[in-house]
Amino acid sequence: MTSNPVTVFSELATLDWRAEDFSYAQLKANLPRPAMNSQTAAETVQQIIDDVRAHGMGTLKDLARRFDQVELDHTRVAQAELDKALAELDPAVRLALEESISRARLFAAAQVPADAVVDYSNGGSVTQRWVPVRRVGLYVPGGLAVYPSSVIMNTVPAQAAGVKSLALASPPQKEFGGLPHPTILAAAKLLGIEEVHAMGGAQAVAAFAYGVDVPGDPRGGIEPVDVISGPGNVFVATAKRLVKGVVGIDAEAGPTEIAILADSTAKADFVAADMISQAEHDANAAAVLVTDSPALAQAVREQLDVQVAATKHSERVREALSGSQSAIILVKDLDQGVDVCNAYAAEHLEIMTGNAAQDAARITAAGAIFVGDYAPVSLGDYCAGSNHVLPTSGTALHASGLNVNTFLKAVQVISYDKSALGDVAAHVINLATAEDLPAHGDAVAVRKAHKALN
Repeated sequence: MTSNPVTVFSELATLDWRAEDFSYAQLKANLPRPAMNSQTAAETVQQIIDDVRAHGMGTLKDLARRFDQVELDHTRVAQAELDKALAELDPAVRLALEESISRARLFAAAQVPADAVVDYSNGGSVTQRWVPVRRVGLYVPGGLAVYPSSVIMNTVPAQAAGVKSLALASPPQKEFGGLPHPTILAAAKLLGIEEVHAMGGAQAVAAFAYGVDVPGDPRGGIEPVDVISGPGNVFVATAKRLVKGVVGIDAEAGPTEIAILADSTAKADFVAADMISQAEHDANAAAVLVTDSPALAQAVREQLDVQVAATKHSERVREALSGSQSAIILVKDLDQGVDVCNAYAAEHLEIMTGNAAQDAARITAAGAIFVGDYAPVSLGDYCAGSNHVLPTSGTALHASGLNVNTFLKAVQVISYDKSALGDVAAHVINLATAEDLPAHGDAVAVRKAHKALN
């Protein structure tokens, strides 16, 4: 499979497609994907949703005891705890968060769409007006890592959209007295979020979707939201799918993934480091290298041997790289490589080729595209200014990353006076007749009967 007969880092599969002439459908069918199915969680998650709807805060307390091993008397985090978390935050981390927030706000502000107005003759106009949703629930996972960056990525576009009510949920942590991780609380405080709840998993999604009433409690319950955003595990993703329609959701995020399109000019140590950076998220993370250079593929394997052994979460990384979702794909040329990448529709796609900008311009499906040797995915995770909440599992074929529009509604406003209606009255009546909906036409005819429309 490579120019060197020595097998290095054999855990990572090689798919040699240099002699293949796959159709688009065949490409999609043969791509490396994780062996996961969120349907297996649906029954458990539906029961949790039903219990939260039926028993509210009682269920949230029970599940915090069961899943998080903490005792809660309420989910709401006191303002004093937010203040304390920010006051005790490492100054270097605070500076990094502030820089990330500043860059994210600049990009989000540039995304805010303008209203569209079309004026027709004689007093008719149609306007598309962008209106923010009333309230948003932001979910920030716990688990194997701490994600203050996800607080930023979820909050900033919602604020730029003009959302007035924001509530954040993150799992309670036993080691922090049942509160979310203090760095999460500090990031929330930096962003001006006043409503933070210690709750995680499917139960947090259910609480946001349906609300939780706590009569007589001065801290209040949890008011239902209109949109839920933020990544999570398979139970969170399944819960978001099950409440979709009751609320809007950003996406059903799956395990993280990186694809790298590289040729012989790429630096093997950069490629290996970037594959590892995503593989350290969890054992289901995907890392895929697409290259027309067997020599690069071999060099990347050699680098993986060295770098995986040295990284902190080496066992987790090795498991992710050995899974069915990760591979090196050998292609005959970069044209075939681009086709593979467009079919894969990666959450994160890096381009490390001799003509990276030109090759990036040929990509039509990716959550985010990182161009050149010095734009690693981790830059986008923290300080590029872009958003790191991105479509996974091939959904970038039709979905977008989190952005200001996630939290906006396009409302159409139609304003026609009598004269403007008169210009099209006959057309409306004729189309209504053609569709056998005569009352539609009558609604215009009754107005046409007035002299002003004759």
